[in-house]
Amino acid sequence: MKQFKSVFRNFIPTIILMVACFFMPVSSKAENTLNNDSIEISLLTCSPHDAIYSLYGHTAIRYKDLRTGGDWVFNYGIFNFKKPFFALRFALGKTDYELGVVPFYIFQKEYQRFGCQVNEQLLNITYEDKINIINALEDNYRPENKVYRYNFLYNNCTTQSRDIIVNNINGHVVYNAISDDKKSFRDEIHRYTKEHPWAAVGNDLCLGLKADCDITPEEKQFLPENLMNDFDNAQIISGNSSKPLVKSNRIIISKQDINKSATTLFSPTLCAGIFFFITLCISLFDYKRGETCVAWDAFITLLTGLCGLILLLLFFSEHPTTSTNLQILLLNPISLFFIPSVIKKRRTKYWHIYATLILAFLIGCVFQDYAEGMIIVALSLLIRCWLHTQIKTKSA
Repeated sequence: MKQFKSVFRNFIPTIILMVACFFMPVSSKAENTLNNDSIEISLLTCSPHDAIYSLYGHTAIRYKDLRTGGDWVFNYGIFNFKKPFFALRFALGKTDYELGVVPFYIFQKEYQRFGCQVNEQLLNITYEDKINIINALEDNYRPENKVYRYNFLYNNCTTQSRDIIVNNINGHVVYNAISDDKKSFRDEIHRYTKEHPWAAVGNDLCLGLKADCDITPEEKQFLPENLMNDFDNAQIISGNSSKPLVKSNRIIISKQDINKSATTLFSPTLCAGIFFFITLCISLFDYKRGETCVAWDAFITLLTGLCGLILLLLFFSEHPTTSTNLQILLLNPISLFFIPSVIKKRRTKYWHIYATLILAFLIGCVFQDYAEGMIIVALSLLIRCWLHTQIKTKSA
């Protein structure tokens, strides 16, 4: 999701000063201006672009005061790639994001540069609700509160924006269901990665069995577009009265054909097919000569073992959907312990054990959706296991 790290860093001294000056009169004059509502609060939804962190779009909150000319965007998507062990912390679910504030014109220029469409939904709320939201944002922006523990599926820039709005409205927000289709987190993610196959493979390798369970309409709101659509169909229920949550919609930045879809000559399926072909050819040659290729066995054992270490690490992640990942049956870290035996061609039960794990992996595809090409890889490795049961290796 979109971040403004570089922009925020360059403007931080000015922003802090301007925000401080801006917020002080809001709190002190709230009662005096109750009958002179010049404030607009709106939800901004940005379409995806090709940067890996923005394949799913972005959500922010806009505050505009028609009387003073103040126009600000509150963005819960600030993060820093340069923090120590960022990738490791992200994998373990220990990534911290924070709330940032930028003038609207900076936000506008940033998304115009990416060619993204930005939709604005003006909220149909009272002045009291607006002040409550502003005060909540002000409180969130305090140094001790601005940082939060990020989770892509459950606590991201979109869910943070949603919660700050719906939790500070007098009344109850009810979402009218658009569709009764059963979807999982993986289904929702696939809608945005279908033109980015390697990003999809990375996601599917990390996501486990829980990512294939049906999710609630509210859980689908981790995606900006889903939240936007739900807001369009939402009602604010207060006592016996109700009204639409959104007063009006407009496109404030039109989509431009600047970014092209990610294209790659070597798709995951093609690469898996090449791996299968090479494995089959080497195995046929080995079968005829009655001896296994040490280099190829060592390569696949090392590769599957290292990938297995990553999956094992994700079992201990705070991300609730990365545990119980059946793909660890195929990409298994135990393989690393057998590399010496494979290199020395010692007799070992490893290939029998691995064949059993691969068969369990193939059965598991009934319960979990695997990454693209993984079934082909499994069949390739099963051929190799079969070969080792046919060719005798020397004893230790």
